[in-house]
Amino acid sequence: MDELEVIRVRDEVLQAMYWMHSEAISTMPTAKELSRFLAVPEHVLAPYLERFVEDGLLERDSAAFYWLSDVGMDTGKRTFADEMADLTRPTHGECDADCWCHDSPEAAADCLHERTGKAHST
Repeated sequence: MDELEVIRVRDEVLQAMYWMHSEAISTMPTAKELSRFLAVPEHVLAPYLERFVEDGLLERDSAAFYWLSDVGMDTGKRTFADEMADLTRPTHGECDADCWCHDSPEAAADCLHERTGKAHST
């Protein structure tokens, strides 16, 4: 296996499994379910899944259900957050979590007014 490809597939699998787990879609998918979700033929994906079991990122039972190990969960969470960072950060003109507007409803209204030019009503 090409190690760069292993890393790419690892990130895809762990992100997908983390998302599936977080959204309560599946906490223990089979290789077939993962292959459909990732649009990769099962026979191509299966050796990678076994590699990730050997690497301690996934666990598998005798019925071929896979789940994230603690390390896999942490890695999937981190890579998912990294991948989605551009979609979850504040947009232009939107304040962030450190903004003074979170101090009170009045401060939030004033912040909105400053950013949009819309007056607030009290």
